[in-house]
Amino acid sequence: MANIKSAMKRAKTNETSRIRNKIVKTNLKTTVKKFELAATEGNAEEAQAAYRLAAKKIDMAVTKGILHKNTAARKKSTLARILNGLTA
Repeated sequence: MANIKSAMKRAKTNETSRIRNKIVKTNLKTTVKKFELAATEGNAEEAQAAYRLAAKKIDMAVTKGILHKNTAARKKSTLARILNGLTA
């Protein structure tokens, strides 16, 4: 454990941001899995709604600084490709 006051404060803020980041990442993974499940079932309407929600969560993760913008673009592109293959 840190002895210096600023280091103790830093450890505390790191812990709170770690928990916040974990919540956002877990929520993001869940929405992506829901999209993939809808896509494998072949339900285009449900997959479309799940894609919109997943894209929103990915963009929010970028805004919060949890994902890099290029990572988010890659994830959204992959999901869009799956969705386009499903509807085409």
